[in-house]
Amino acid sequence: MPSIVFDTYACVKKLEAVGFTEEQAAVQAESLASLIDEQLVTGQYFDIWMEELEVRFKELEASLRHAMKEMESRIIIKLGAILAASIAVIAALVKLL
Repeated sequence: MPSIVFDTYACVKKLEAVGFTEEQAAVQAESLASLIDEQLVTGQYFDIWMEELEVRFKELEASLRHAMKEMESRIIIKLGAILAASIAVIAALVKLL
């Protein structure tokens, strides 16, 4: 994994200039360097991550579209059954009256 260049020596010197001891500055710079190397997403990896995210979103969209079509079919069948039952009830009422 390519890392971002972080000048720990310059960081230590800047921290010492504002009152940190050499030991405090070294620990702080080491912590920052570790954080940058382990946690910061570089441009190259960000692009890869975004591509993977886009693929996942497209898969999710396809899954949702499929589920919606199935639901639409079930609703149409139920509405058709309700309509047929309504017509039968009306026909029965017309014969009785």
